[in-house]
Amino acid sequence: MNSVIPDFTCDSYDVAVIGAGHAGCEAALAAARLGCETICFMVSTDTIAMMPCNPNIGGTSKGHLVKEVDALGGEMGRNIDKAFIQSKMLNRSKGPAVHSLRAQADKQKYSNCMRKVMESTDHLTLKQAEVSELLYETADDGTKTVTGVKTVSGGIYPCKAVILCSGVYLNARCIFGEVSTYTGPNGTPRATHLTDSLIAAGIEMYRFKTGTPARIDRRTIDFSVMEEQKGDEPIVPFSFTNTPEDLAREQALCYLTYTNEETHKIIRANLDRSPLFSGDIKGSGPRYCPSIEDKVVKFPEKDRHQVFIEPEGEYTNEMYLSGMSSSLPEEVQIAMYRSVKGLEHAKIVRNAYAIEYDCINPMQLYPTLECRKIKGFFSAGQSNGSSGYEEAAAQGIIAGINAARKVQGKEGIVLDRSQAYIGVLIDDLVTKETHEPYRMMTSRAEYRLLLRQDNADLRLTEIGHEVGLIDEERYQKFLKKKQAIEDELERLSLVVLGASVTVCETLKALGTSEIHTATSLLELLRRPELDYESLAVLDPDRVPLPADVIEQVVINIRYEGYIERQMQQVEHFKKLENRKIPEDFDYDAVPSIRIEARQKLKLFRPVNVGQASRISGVSPADISVLLVMLERVLKENGHAEEEKQQ
Repeated sequence: MNSVIPDFTCDSYDVAVIGAGHAGCEAALAAARLGCETICFMVSTDTIAMMPCNPNIGGTSKGHLVKEVDALGGEMGRNIDKAFIQSKMLNRSKGPAVHSLRAQADKQKYSNCMRKVMESTDHLTLKQAEVSELLYETADDGTKTVTGVKTVSGGIYPCKAVILCSGVYLNARCIFGEVSTYTGPNGTPRATHLTDSLIAAGIEMYRFKTGTPARIDRRTIDFSVMEEQKGDEPIVPFSFTNTPEDLAREQALCYLTYTNEETHKIIRANLDRSPLFSGDIKGSGPRYCPSIEDKVVKFPEKDRHQVFIEPEGEYTNEMYLSGMSSSLPEEVQIAMYRSVKGLEHAKIVRNAYAIEYDCINPMQLYPTLECRKIKGFFSAGQSNGSSGYEEAAAQGIIAGINAARKVQGKEGIVLDRSQAYIGVLIDDLVTKETHEPYRMMTSRAEYRLLLRQDNADLRLTEIGHEVGLIDEERYQKFLKKKQAIEDELERLSLVVLGASVTVCETLKALGTSEIHTATSLLELLRRPELDYESLAVLDPDRVPLPADVIEQVVINIRYEGYIERQMQQVEHFKKLENRKIPEDFDYDAVPSIRIEARQKLKLFRPVNVGQASRISGVSPADISVLLVMLERVLKENGHAEEEKQQ
């Protein structure tokens, strides 16, 4: 006999956040720090900032996102600086545009540190409860506006804005082989009610899939036959509030091994038992983070694949097998992993598995991450069809800022593609059709030389301060750094060396050609064989500067021409971004636009011409026609306004 749970009204809030993963934490902290009374719901308090998959933060392009979150005043960078056990800068052999910081994390410490911050933040309430329903009111014109949320226990929490940060928990199902469990990641409770409420509200839902590898007992691994992977010295912080000296510590080791033909033979022989290939998994998986089964099938010419052995923390023997996620049956996993060099006697602590979950179609969102169909309803993270902790945190801080600004009657902020990787990420999600989990990559950013991780503070701290997440003390330190960079660039341009015998001999000793005319230190620093420190012998009046200031000075000098070229490209880009399109614009009245383009423009309702140009199916010719029509509408509106005033 089913009992009816009576509804009851609880305390009211400005902002309600559904989920406390990496998106939920950033969203809740941003909203609360901006003065909004905020409540954050989670199915279990043990899932706060949980890292259910890889034990690291950052990586190629993802490190950029973490730096940007920190520059805006978010928490992820500060948190990983507290909880890291190894730090490494990737792509050092390439240019600074693709340098990407990655830190191995102590998973439990990372979660505990973030939980402490959440519990200590004013205006923020944590609540272990499953949200079952989104509450809203519908106006006579059909417009929906958020009024609150309801939990499975019948509790109604009135609020002015709601942020969906459900991660992979909505109707989650974990699968390996013939085993299927209806839980969230790591056996945590899943959320089973909210999807129906969102569909009833008119939200289009997707079904996506991701996966994770097995965890192996450290004591059963033979590290002697593997390649050691050491951390970097000095350690580069993720947060601009820290220095390398702040983070100096002994670092943990990671290891590298490889699959082999025997591994691939075992996988191929059991593909019919993999739910990925048997049809048991219906959700779309991530193209750029494939399972080992996918790799073997899609790259048959490769005789081996990398496997990184990474510790899950300082106080556990669990080791993560990066590069070998799988959903094969348990007995096949045992044979597969034990075929790898160094893992011949490996014992599995946790089986690898795939997880399916519900998420929304992100093209239903504005660039502010507010839903087009429901005012005051925002969404961030894997609930938007993205993948990764860093992508989630980046969306979370933007959703939190904009939900707070919505409540406070302020205009939302939007970072464009020329300002931040966060801008690229969100723009891609809301303008490009996403049929698989979205992963950030440096190749997605057109202006990546401008969007380096080393200058994230120079790009975004002003915005963080204006919004209210960067305090005055940090802002003044930022202004001091910015001024120091400008002053040193000017000083180097004014220090001119004559072509004396002493100068020429010194240059030859430094491994570069002598000069024949007077040359500034700035010009000399353009030479790749010279660096800032080696030129000190020719620069006796120099005063010591922080390493981060020197880094910016050198990059600005050596890449000046490329940077100027990208700045010119940005100017053209900005012209399209600044051409706003009225929300009620009549695309049917625009002649010469192709049928496909008209349909797409009517469906997605871009907010500006730049966004319209990035919609699949809209050609440059369509954009040219649209620009002409917008100019005509603008003139007509101007004439109408003049007549009205007369």
